[in-house]
Amino acid sequence: MSAAAVSCNTSFDGLSGRSDRASSPANDVLQQPVRGDRIVIVGGGMAAARLVEGLVARGLGPQTTVLAEEQHAPYNRILLSAVLEGTHRPEALTLREKQWYAARGVDLRLGCLVADIHRDTRTVELADRTTVPYDRLVLATGAIPSLPPIRGTVRADGSLDPRVQAFRSLDDCVRLLALVDRQTLHDRPRRAVIVGGGLLGLQVARALAVRGIETEIVEGRDHLLSSQVDASAGKVLKRSMARLGTQVYLGARATRLTEEGLRLDNGYTLETDLVVLTAGGRPRANLARRAGLTVNRGVIVDDRLRSIDDPHVHAIGDCAEHDGNVTGFVSPAWEQAGVLADVLAGNEATYEGHRVVARLRATDLDVCVLGDPRNEVGEVVEIANPVTGTHRRLVVREGRIVAGALVGDLSRVGVITQAFDRQTVLGDHEAGRLLLPEPMPAGAARPRLPDDAEVCSCAGVDAGRIRACRSLEDVRETTRATTGCGGCAPAVRQLLATREPELSMEGTPL
Repeated sequence: MSAAAVSCNTSFDGLSGRSDRASSPANDVLQQPVRGDRIVIVGGGMAAARLVEGLVARGLGPQTTVLAEEQHAPYNRILLSAVLEGTHRPEALTLREKQWYAARGVDLRLGCLVADIHRDTRTVELADRTTVPYDRLVLATGAIPSLPPIRGTVRADGSLDPRVQAFRSLDDCVRLLALVDRQTLHDRPRRAVIVGGGLLGLQVARALAVRGIETEIVEGRDHLLSSQVDASAGKVLKRSMARLGTQVYLGARATRLTEEGLRLDNGYTLETDLVVLTAGGRPRANLARRAGLTVNRGVIVDDRLRSIDDPHVHAIGDCAEHDGNVTGFVSPAWEQAGVLADVLAGNEATYEGHRVVARLRATDLDVCVLGDPRNEVGEVVEIANPVTGTHRRLVVREGRIVAGALVGDLSRVGVITQAFDRQTVLGDHEAGRLLLPEPMPAGAARPRLPDDAEVCSCAGVDAGRIRACRSLEDVRETTRATTGCGGCAPAVRQLLATREPELSMEGTPL
């Protein structure tokens, strides 16, 4: 957390003092949520925003406080690279305006730096030493970027070298935009090195390349997207990046930033005006650790998303660890938020894990990953064409798709995702046919997508619900489709475009 974060408004709006319901630790284990409990959410990211929506829908808005460290209302972090690329405006990323929270009685406090959690008194201490009491505390603190050990990137005063930029927050994105959009051509960066060849690294590289900056990627592992796809798919991605003008250095690590450029451990020095750090992150669990909660990679939670040490403390999103897994993606974080909203409302609900679908958002670069195709066990169905830059792989067990990776051709991603999410039992040859382009007779119209076909895997929205909406803004407001990874935006547009002509297509641009 940044020590520069300002203290937030500390008025409690009638929530001061301890609750009469406070009980002894022996009784805490048996205590169920009670309507009227003060709910405090630490964090203002996508998981927190989704949880607030769920609490508001269940009538719990007026008893909810959100302590967000950033000065911005919760926004879509996944689409930051789209802002950098120029396809989205920064303001279009906001999930809900501040007025939306206020109108529903939610106490949203921006610029709040939480210093400590005091479980004995059930209070959260802020940086200015004021406290916020809670009956139910939710940690939605997300993840923090892992800064690679590159000498010369940090100056003597602790600040980053002006050539070095992190890319994690909206403020990071705005700073980077200010660099690449400088009025004077001489002052703009001409060459950029992206440190990290994961999903974010590829998106940033494409965004900068689209803006005319010569980009190179340095990845310490033996292929791109090594956490999501195998080496064969990684090779296809590398060739695709080369065709798009981006050189990739694999099995190499950046060791030092010098006046000449970025030096690698293989002896090369890459001349550069700009270094962007995108090399992964780790769960942000320092607050939980200091509070004495059990932390492995993330805060360990049970099936009701409660800390295993304290039933009054919950965790969701990137900072939570359930059944040995941390999420790292928006769809399971939103699933957790929905379950926890039910739990905090006193309903019976449990989290049993989530099938992850991850999309890469970048111009001329199409990637979709389902589950864990590198480690999932099963029969492998694979089709690759390095010449056209496509690689499609499904892992099938007992007739069901348990994982997959699609690179280069996502024409059938909707059908594949639906079969994966529903665990549909496929016929003997059906998995192979799913990897082939859909046969379309000359002049034939594309078949109508069934109403029950899932369009948005992040929010779990099917085609029927999209067709029931009158505009893109209506889709965002009522279903939350397109507000996650954004990969469903083309399908949503197509579904709306095939409706009756009198329907409005106005709304927030995607």
